[in-house]
Amino acid sequence: MRHILSVLLENEAGALSRVVGLFSARGYNIDSLSVATTEDTTMSRMTIVTHGSDDVIEQITKQLNKLIEVVKVVDLTDGNHIERELMLVKVRAAGKDRDEMKRMADIFRGRILDVTDKSYTIELTGDSHKLDAFIAAIEPGVILETVRTGASGIGRGERILKI
Repeated sequence: MRHILSVLLENEAGALSRVVGLFSARGYNIDSLSVATTEDTTMSRMTIVTHGSDDVIEQITKQLNKLIEVVKVVDLTDGNHIERELMLVKVRAAGKDRDEMKRMADIFRGRILDVTDKSYTIELTGDSHKLDAFIAAIEPGVILETVRTGASGIGRGERILKI
């Protein structure tokens, strides 16, 4: 099962390396990883998307909590949460494809960021299912390049990750 772990940790050199090392040492895979400082510049928030049974996720959470830099770990998939991912996709947009690509970007509420004679660069945000659906909806040969950030997530309502 897919899980989104939100980790609050001290913003110190090597902290990211130790978290990633924990995963690789135990043979766990990271599907996506996003990290940045919070409103408090001494803290960073890391969002890790991984797959595993509840027992595996519990083990990962316990191991993360043992790391000195880790302040708090929350499995966002245990409750209501908001998840977003950013994708930039460069598509062929020449001739008849041009209007079709603009229409598809509009349908998926994407924005065209760059226009050339032969291509569009489209920005899309949403959950991973929406981004996957966009890719599935257009012809594979039209895609020139794709970049995805991985998921970021936050709890809904009063559910917060703070010390």
